[in-house]
Amino acid sequence: MLPARRRFLQACIASAAFPSCLRAQGYPARPITAVVPFPAGGPNDAVGRILAEKMRASLGQPVIVENVGGGAGSIGAGRVARAAPDGHTLVFGYWGTHVVNGALLKLPYDVVNDFAPIALLPSQPMMIVARRSLPANDLKDLVAWLQSNPDAATQGTAGPGSIGHIAGLFFQRQTGTRYRFVPYRGAALVMQDLVAGHIDLSVTVPVVAMPQARAGLIRAYAVMSGSRLAIAPEIPTVDEAGLPGLHLSLWQGLWAPKGTPRDVIARLNDAVVEALADPGVRRKLTEQGFDIPARERLSPEALHAHQRAEIDKWWPIVRAAGVGNE
Repeated sequence: MLPARRRFLQACIASAAFPSCLRAQGYPARPITAVVPFPAGGPNDAVGRILAEKMRASLGQPVIVENVGGGAGSIGAGRVARAAPDGHTLVFGYWGTHVVNGALLKLPYDVVNDFAPIALLPSQPMMIVARRSLPANDLKDLVAWLQSNPDAATQGTAGPGSIGHIAGLFFQRQTGTRYRFVPYRGAALVMQDLVAGHIDLSVTVPVVAMPQARAGLIRAYAVMSGSRLAIAPEIPTVDEAGLPGLHLSLWQGLWAPKGTPRDVIARLNDAVVEALADPGVRRKLTEQGFDIPARERLSPEALHAHQRAEIDKWWPIVRAAGVGNE
């Protein structure tokens, strides 16, 4: 018997809800649709496809990834919020869809109360990078240069409300700096203009920045995390570089519609835990710059607590900057 199924049945036997557990043994009854609320090729899609492939073994049914883009992820997330709460429709959401969109957009659903958390998933800490010719050797020099040249510098972003934009607002607030934001249609275009020297700064994910940094085409100043990246241990954290606590990660999570039975959530959580313990899965994720949460942070309760803490942190920053509900 597979480990996830064995744990599920053991939990059933120990549970006061033994009859409902027995009924849940029939789950999943058909293939599971896991919505990635963005086009194929991004970080959400990468994590979703790696996990979906491995979860099939423990669930006994295919987990089919469906890309549903649009509305900063709100179209795909909204579809799952309205789906039947039977565990056969899930969403691979992230910091944007399940935290910031609640402050940015007028949504027909609640980012917390209309979903049942399943598990916290891998994350990528953001990186602070700049054009190669910028006259700053480290993060403290960068802050000093920005403070000496107010409103002169430019930071490229993937548009208003994107994680790079919010990261820039956070950076400005913490450092007392001012500069202009230049919106692009995606992170790749931002990086293209940063390499060309048309903009000064970017805050982006390692998978986008590291190839250019290693080639010497841009400067990498710091990782917005309390620990260094496994794929780039030479780059200091913001704590080490002089801005402690300037943390922001593009973290991800798996959710079901609200009302999904607890026994089904437990079965799905077991499948995620088992997938993330697999050495091959861990290697694939680490090679792409993802940090994998510790085992104790993979529970539904941990995802819920993390989401609430992130809302408390980021909604005031978004609203104070006048971004959102447009």
